[in-house]
Amino acid sequence: MQSWGLTDPGCVRPQNQDAYKMEYLDRNTLLCVVCDGMGGAKSGNIASKLAVDVFVEEIKQTWKSGMDREKTDQMLYGAVKLANFTVFDQAQQFEEFYGMGTTLVAVLLSGKDATLVNVGDSRAYRVDREGIRQLTTDHSLVQMMVQRGELTPERAKTYPGKNLITRAIGTEPVVECDLFRCKLERGDCLLLCSDGLSNLLDEQEILFEVVHGVNMESCCQRLLDIAKDRGAPDNVTSVLVQV
Repeated sequence: MQSWGLTDPGCVRPQNQDAYKMEYLDRNTLLCVVCDGMGGAKSGNIASKLAVDVFVEEIKQTWKSGMDREKTDQMLYGAVKLANFTVFDQAQQFEEFYGMGTTLVAVLLSGKDATLVNVGDSRAYRVDREGIRQLTTDHSLVQMMVQRGELTPERAKTYPGKNLITRAIGTEPVVECDLFRCKLERGDCLLLCSDGLSNLLDEQEILFEVVHGVNMESCCQRLLDIAKDRGAPDNVTSVLVQV
């Protein structure tokens, strides 16, 4: 199992409000998380870093080797709940943090078994011999409209309200998260990213860089370079894991 990560402010924003972390819980278990903060220049970066740190620390304190599926799910739900409470509490206590929040997408990979959790529109993709597919579902206005049949997936890519999300860590006292599972094969990859990447590269472009790029170690940098060549109006973060 190998992993790489990279974050960059992009070409327009002076501050990077994305955050990520990769932690090996043991030699066969890896935890990765990406958060994309919001709430203005004074607090978006606080929300994302706080959520990443609290989420990862709670998993490290709770995780035990050999945990069954039910306990793993409870642990991930609990870590999301604690991250949400912590960010929300800080936003209520300090005026300069009011309204801050963050997306969150994370994977706990134990051997070939992956459990993913997400809130907001940061995404997880699986890349394997069959191609690429998005594992998470965006919690966004446009995704809701697509599910209702009001927008086509193609139209949603350029819809004016594309960046409006319907769930976030820290904006409400309680948050719902989605959980997904998959079993990977040797050589399969998982990519976690903020919308600063997924808004600028389509799935086939991501697939090409992961599968046909010069080497896996430089993949996150190559994805970033493409985003920056296209203006990168938002912060760009990616985490790549290969089994």
